[in-house]
Amino acid sequence: MQKQSSRLALAAAGVTVVLWASAFVSIRSAGAAYSPGALALGRLLAGALVLGAVLLVRREGLPPRAAWPGIATSGLLWFGVYMVVLNWGEQEVDAGTAAMVVNMGPVLIALLGARFLKESLPPRLLAGMAVSFAGAVTVGLSMSGGSGGHASALGVVLCLLAAMAYAGGVVAQKPALAHGSALQVTAFGCLVGAAACLPFAGQLVEEAGRAPLSATLNMVYLGVFPTALAFTTWAYALARTTAGRMGATTYAVPALVVVLAWVFLGELPGPLTLAGGALCLAGVAVSRSRARTAVAAGAAEST
Repeated sequence: MQKQSSRLALAAAGVTVVLWASAFVSIRSAGAAYSPGALALGRLLAGALVLGAVLLVRREGLPPRAAWPGIATSGLLWFGVYMVVLNWGEQEVDAGTAAMVVNMGPVLIALLGARFLKESLPPRLLAGMAVSFAGAVTVGLSMSGGSGGHASALGVVLCLLAAMAYAGGVVAQKPALAHGSALQVTAFGCLVGAAACLPFAGQLVEEAGRAPLSATLNMVYLGVFPTALAFTTWAYALARTTAGRMGATTYAVPALVVVLAWVFLGELPGPLTLAGGALCLAGVAVSRSRARTAVAAGAAEST
């Protein structure tokens, strides 16, 4: 039974990684017509509508009171601050620089998880994260063209703030999942984030009136799939593993972004980009593996 639950959690994490990678492709289209705050609000409203409908169908109701501190904190930091400042930061720096800075997030998650959640930092997790981070830097350098990429001090600060908000949101969400379901924690976190972004409502209405249909459809896609579905599968998997291990899993995103940009945008990756993507995936494999002694002990306990 435990083995089946572990496989379901891994599958859920895989769904999350694929959909979050696809978000980068959609953001390129939607971001050309919508400002950072308006795009974040539109995405969150679409996600909240879908999640609210599923909550009503499943009749899960409100989460327990003990889950609300984590829901409110993760909703404000991850669904609110992260989405706005990342959208803004990517307008100030090239994609490669953004990828390198934001990918400090999993490192911060591991450190914060150890400090506040008392999670361990096994050598394989640390080694895998080091390999993946090297891969993310390699992908970033290849995407930005080395020193010729466009970057500003403001953009770097915004991307760093996004990484910090992402890490803080994940660590705050983990305890909430001990009291509420993955759907409850995600749905109400999304609502908190949407409420925090309401000051951008005027911009959203104005920009939606002149935005091309493709941009609006991409914004809706971002809300339904990379937000409503992917954040729920993330929460499901996070409830069944450590924050540090889940954070390390997201290092697969840069590798998948390279593939999706190749397929949907016709951007042929160079050798350096492919090498960086391979490093990202190799690091994820190492970070999610367990030492043979631990595997043997687990097998002995189950027999």
